[in-house]
Formats: sequence, structure tokens, C-alpha cells
Amino acid sequence: MNMRLKGMASDEKQTRLFGTNGIRGVPNLDLTQDLCINIGLSISEVFRKNSTVAMARDTRKSGPFVFSLVSSGILSGGRNIVDIGILPTPALQLYCRDNKIPGVMITASHNPPQYNGIKVIDPDGTEASKETEMSIETVYRQGTYSRSEWHGTGTVWHEPDYYRTYADSVLGSAGLRNRHLKYNVVFDAGNGASYLTTPLMLQEAGVRLVTLNCNPDGRFSSRNSEPKPENLKDLRTVISAGGYDIGIAHDGDADRCVFFDENGNYADGNVILAIFARYLCHKGDTVVTPVSTSDALQDVCDEREIRLVRTVVGAPVVARTLRTVKGSLGGEENGGIIYPRHQYCRDGAMSAALMLSIMHDSGKSLSDLISEIPHYTTIKESVERKADWNVISSRLESASGIVKIDRTDGLKIFEKDGWALIRPSGTEPIIRIYTSSRISDVAERLLKKYRKIIAG
Repeated sequence: MNMRLKGMASDEKQTRLFGTNGIRGVPNLDLTQDLCINIGLSISEVFRKNSTVAMARDTRKSGPFVFSLVSSGILSGGRNIVDIGILPTPALQLYCRDNKIPGVMITASHNPPQYNGIKVIDPDGTEASKETEMSIETVYRQGTYSRSEWHGTGTVWHEPDYYRTYADSVLGSAGLRNRHLKYNVVFDAGNGASYLTTPLMLQEAGVRLVTLNCNPDGRFSSRNSEPKPENLKDLRTVISAGGYDIGIAHDGDADRCVFFDENGNYADGNVILAIFARYLCHKGDTVVTPVSTSDALQDVCDEREIRLVRTVVGAPVVARTLRTVKGSLGGEENGGIIYPRHQYCRDGAMSAALMLSIMHDSGKSLSDLISEIPHYTTIKESVERKADWNVISSRLESASGIVKIDRTDGLKIFEKDGWALIRPSGTEPIIRIYTSSRISDVAERLLKKYRKIIAG
């Protein structure tokens, strides 16, 4: 996560700029002025067939700084910019898709407030493909971008009210226009990009709404931006006091969504995705998810005769696979849900709207919906990578008790009562470990076992 991207130094050539979700780092340390401007020039060069690039940002304190530098590079390269303001990443993606133009989102998603990032959006509204990212990176490293003459530089215009268009689009795709839902809802924006859009969508759906942390604050002073249960204590406290039907929270750029039921119980991304598959998909449909997702989803799909396709970890891969196989639903274990009837990207507001729609149509509470999903204990941890991945993977493959190994992404090692997924991070010198089992003690045992093997 903490890349050292100082200009064109020789050691930089060994480090990919683009990670799983764009370029991320600390402004003025990793995201230097030169890097941001030259990345902007490179984006302008790669998208030279497009006259205009759409841009948005989240609420981070460094947002105006990074935005202005990247946009300067894009303008210098001769592209125009339409600035749609502080908005969730999926709002920018919707704008790009509907207008068939590329986009750049200035965000570091769930990372701490000192980080920021540059995420590129393809003209179809999906996160930039690896091919697009590599093209931008190649242009950047080789310096083969061009600057326009003074009369050819780009111009900027603003669309300040696009948040209304986005909120209305979510309502329409979820079938919530004029539904007048009579739920008591608590929503926590975490001071992030959804501070305006999700409350508007919920109010238009007719719910009785209480908001937490819906003031834009680039320091994320109210809570950590990642919507994990330990970071959502205020939301849990309000829900647990009684009188509410559901709690909803997003990450910093609002492409993810998690929930609390009416009793204050947390529903993680594995449970959410399984609920959506159970109620939104039908026999013969296809669901796409990474190999890191809990087997609760597999159980639901088997029960409903739904095809489940597993991919490598990463929302862009899930989205593109979902489109290729003409799937009905996609998602990750982190609360990122992709609903193709709206668009091929993770969308936190869409997830919130869909959950309310399911509750309304089924007549069930969120706790009822959660109780229908098979329970698995899933643990996720990161450890320092102290050896080459080939050395580590060789040790892992020699472990005792292995039933089979899936090599879709890293190593997914199946044992009798559970599995462990071990994969190297694409952006940090760490190894990510996921373990899952119906038996919590087995998930803990697998974590300890494979953590010890990785350590050597």
C-alpha cells in the first residue's frame, strides 16, 4: 500500500504503479506532483480518441491537491474535463457509462486518511482493465505522452447536480421509486463520499432516516473508513438501543456496503452476497465471485440450482467475468456487490436499496434473512512476506492434511473440514490468508497452521 514512486528512479521499474484498485500512496510522499501530473498526461495520451474525461473525488483532505495535479496533466494533454464533484466511485462510473467517456476517480477507498489514489474508469463504466492500466503505465515510464500547444489545451466544466441523477438511477434499478418504505433506518457515511447521495436515495424511498457521520470530513475523524464491525461501534450502539429495522454503512468511496440487523448483529459481505443470491437470482442464473468468498454462497447456489463462477480476487475481474458469462449477480466478501441490471461495478447505495427491497418484498426482517444463510466462520489476516512466493508456495503445498489445491489465485488449500486461501498481495510485501469452515475452531486452527508455515 505504501509505494515509493519517486519519479523515474531505477528501483521504481520493479514496482507496478497500478495495484488491485488503481494507484495509491501518500500525497507528497508517494503521489508526488510530478507523478500525478505525468500520470494525467499518460491518461490523456491513452484516451486520445476521447475528447473528454470525467473526474470526481471522495472527501479526503488531499483530494483537491491530487485532483488538481492529475487534471492539469489531462488538460495539458489536450483532453477536456467534466468535474462532477465529490461523489461515490459508482456515481462516476455511471456517468462514464452513460456518456461513453473515460473517467478518473481520486480516492483511496477504505484506506486511512493520509492515503489517496488515482483510479481510472473505462468508457463503459467499468474499472480500467489491466490492459488499459498497463498502457497508461508504459506511457508514463517511457515518457511518450505529448503536451498540447497553448491553443489545444483542454477546458473544464462542472455538473454540480449529478448526485440527484445517480440517486434516482439507484432507486429505479432497485424498484424503489414511489414505494414509501416504512422502515426505521440508521445510515453511517463515515464522513465519506456518500454523505449526500445515500441519504437522498433513502429519503426518496420513504424510510424514516437517522444519519451518522454524514458531514464530509477528509480526516475521517468519526471512524476508520473501512466498514468493519470494530469501526462501526456508534452505529451498533444506536441500532442496539432499539426501534430501528436496519443499519447501513459504506466505506470512503461508497462502493461497498455492510449492514446491522435490528438487534445490532453485523452482517458481513459473505452473508450479504448469499442473501442477494437467494432472493435476486433464479434457477439457471449465474453468480460470479472470487475464490475468497465463503462457501455459504456455494450452499445457496446449489440449493437454488444457480451456477457459481469463481475468479481471482479483485472487483474489476469479477465485473468483466460477470459481463462475459451474462451473470445476474457478482460480489466479494468485503461487501462489494455488483448488480448488472444497474451497472457492472460495485455500488454501496445499490446494495442498500436492494436489501431494503428484499426486506419489503419478502416481509422478513434482516435477522430473518440472515438466519436463512448457512453459518461459516471466515477469518482474514495479513502477514509479512519474508521469502519469495515460490519458496512459500512450495512449503505450503507440502503441508499435511491437504485434500486438494485450487490455484486460481495463489493457493486455495482444502482440508477435510475447511479451507485456507493464501495469496501474495499485488501491491504490498505481505501474504493474505483467508480461512473458512463451518466449525470456528477449525478456521482458527487453519489460520495458525498456515501462518506458521508461511513464517518458515
